[in-house]
Amino acid sequence: MSLLAVILNAFVIMSGLWQSPWLLLIVAAGAAYLGAKIVEVIPFTRRIIERRERAADDLT
Repeated sequence: MSLLAVILNAFVIMSGLWQSPWLLLIVAAGAAYLGAKIVEVIPFTRRIIERRERAADDLT
């Protein structure tokens, strides 16, 4: 039950943070940046990106 308590506490804190539009924009920008970096690091997604880039280069 302690894991559930931690998760619920995180949701309560997040719900308080979401009431500020500026903080929400900062969190969204940070998540987008980190998501783009993580996609580049994961080998499987990197291969998908490289295939798409090669296909786009072949069309031009």
